Amino acid sequence: MLPNATAVLVLGICSIVFGCFFVGLVLGILGIVLSKKGRELYKQNPSMYEGYGSLNAGFIMSIIGTCISGLYVIYFIIVVTILGGTAFSWSHMNT
Repeated sequence: MLPNATAVLVLGICSIVFGCFFVGLVLGILGIVLSKKGRELYKQNPSMYEGYGSLNAGFIMSIIGTCISGLYVIYFIIVVTILGGTAFSWSHMNT
């Protein structure tokens, strides 16, 4: 079995589930980083290891979860900027 294959799969699933929170970004990045060693080991000797399907699925889900979380962070920044600008303009309009 490849090292961290199950952990990467769990992190990938959690990064998608928690994608609407900032936690999903961290979990997705962790999943991508942890999958690197297993992918390198499998490329060196594919017949020696099992579980590449789980590792690859976790890697792909980690990428998807990271993208979803990244989009959420961008959305959050835009919303905070718009609300902050609106609040600033309202406070100066009333004075």
